[in-house]
Amino acid sequence: MALKAKLVIPGLETLQADPLPVMEHFYTLQGEGSWAGAAAYFIRLAGCDVGCHWCDVKDSWTVAPEQYRSCLDLTAEVVASGTPRVVITGGEPTIYDLEPLTRELQAAGIKVHIETAGVHPLRGHFDWVCFSPKKFKEPLPAFYQQAHELKVVIFRPEDLAWAESHADKCADFTHLYLQPEWSRKDSISPLLVQYVKDHPRWKLSLQTHKYLDIP
Repeated sequence: MALKAKLVIPGLETLQADPLPVMEHFYTLQGEGSWAGAAAYFIRLAGCDVGCHWCDVKDSWTVAPEQYRSCLDLTAEVVASGTPRVVITGGEPTIYDLEPLTRELQAAGIKVHIETAGVHPLRGHFDWVCFSPKKFKEPLPAFYQQAHELKVVIFRPEDLAWAESHADKCADFTHLYLQPEWSRKDSISPLLVQYVKDHPRWKLSLQTHKYLDIP
């Protein structure tokens, strides 16, 4: 089944939980947010119904039949890498029921992180939830209390007020990050440095993996 970005995907509840469509998977360092610099195995699921125009992984928006992988196979590859943690990302991973995958990973002793725009209910068990809301589709209210980390991508200065509106809804334990959109980092980063100095409840997140030229 092919999924198209910016369209409502019919029958979301019927999308299978095992196997899952995987656009790519690899062992690297987390580049962003609270866990930047930590070793992590990334599983990037295919399929997205958010469709950010500045997305740097647009190849993840659609699903191909040959992309499906079983949760057992994915878990075996994660364990073989020697990593203590996995990051499930996309695309938009909450399209899928991730209960079978997270169950297998945690049974193998792997800490499970997820990065999501929060547009579908969270199905599965997660040790860390990175919530990154987007203007292109409204997130579900539940994510404000589920998020360990709020990461807002700033494309233009006006996005800062929008970021504050989300931070105000988050739990006290949620870490708050502002991240410059990569194509505008040269103009946006100095703005964010000053903003964080003026509003120290925020931290600056940089896409360090891109500076290092690693996946």
